[in-house]
Amino acid sequence: MPDIFDALPGMDLQTMKNDSHGGAIPFHRASVGEEEVRAVTEVIRSGWLTMGSETARFENDFSDYVGARHSVAVCSGTAALHLALVAAGVRAGDEVIAPTTTFTATAEAIGYTGARPVLADIDPLTMNLDPEDFSRRITAKTRAVIPVHLGGQPCEMDAIREIACRHNLHVIEDAAHALPSIYKARRVGAISEFTCFSFYATKTLTTGEGGMVTTRNGIAAERMRVMRLHGIGRDAWKRHQSGESADYDVKEAGFKYNLSDLLAAIGTAQLAKSDAMCEARRKIAARYSHAFEPDAALEIPLEAPDTRSSWHLYILRLRLEQLAIDRNHFMQQLREKGIGCSVHFKPLHLHSYYHRQFGYKPGDFPRAEEQYHRCISLPIYPDLTHEQADRVIAAVLEIAHACRRKHAKAAHASA
Repeated sequence: MPDIFDALPGMDLQTMKNDSHGGAIPFHRASVGEEEVRAVTEVIRSGWLTMGSETARFENDFSDYVGARHSVAVCSGTAALHLALVAAGVRAGDEVIAPTTTFTATAEAIGYTGARPVLADIDPLTMNLDPEDFSRRITAKTRAVIPVHLGGQPCEMDAIREIACRHNLHVIEDAAHALPSIYKARRVGAISEFTCFSFYATKTLTTGEGGMVTTRNGIAAERMRVMRLHGIGRDAWKRHQSGESADYDVKEAGFKYNLSDLLAAIGTAQLAKSDAMCEARRKIAARYSHAFEPDAALEIPLEAPDTRSSWHLYILRLRLEQLAIDRNHFMQQLREKGIGCSVHFKPLHLHSYYHRQFGYKPGDFPRAEEQYHRCISLPIYPDLTHEQADRVIAAVLEIAHACRRKHAKAAHASA
């Protein structure tokens, strides 16, 4: 589930340095440094730039980190979802259920197989897939479900997996936001048959572009490895290393989804810092929540019991009945104060493509719509300083106070 609108391609190094001295605070900034530079330099000097030993190393390290049996590196989180669906046997005429509150890539990948994306509503507390609504939408054509861990908060996986098991459905987790999230003492990536990660520029671990599928199914893992590179039985690195015949066999009509060693090297360096980067985001989230919770106009994000969020996103929700402005005007004022912000996500059923192609319309998923109209994603990344976080807090509280409805102000004063 890549956040394509969150990238800041015009942000240069000097601008980044200026941000920490009172300038505008971007919504996101990737935490990359000399470790990544050294890793890429070593790959360049090796003379082997495409998928090879560094990609294999990244896959092995990733499996160890999340506790997965197999990891298959690919060029994007979207590619990861597509390969998982293919490996699960999803095909034209099937149906796959996904929450409407997600980035389009989740449903787009379903469409690549010829299957129909069947949207479902969300739990208003977590903004994740509502298990009951998922259950109601299962038909004889349903083959899989894709729960999305929005912002890094794990879904109710026990309930979702129990329903899926009862109906013989594949579970393919969209964990684009969820490294390194934990659900009931297990890392996301080691829970379901397939889990798909994104390493896009805005993610908790970035390779610029990239993704990973984890699975406990060895046969599925091998098929995804073949399908990620044109359906060829042995990739170029294996043929190069073996010293055997250069002959190869195309087993299926595959895709160009492989990850290069250049990007895998960045991933390996990032993975070594993953726990530290998560802890930094966790501290920022705690700082925000401590400041915002007392304000009646603000609703802080939930971290459900027995879970640990990756805090990829900090989604603050406005209690609009307390405010004289809507979410868009609140964001406009934040930006005027130099605070980058975004929205995650406009529900899929509100987009024109999903109207036209599948017949969805406004009002189909009321809980998703209600939450969408009151959410704001605030800056949260490892290099955000305490001073910058405090500037974000001050701006939010100032706007919330200045734009409070008269009756809300009176109630607050009497309290």
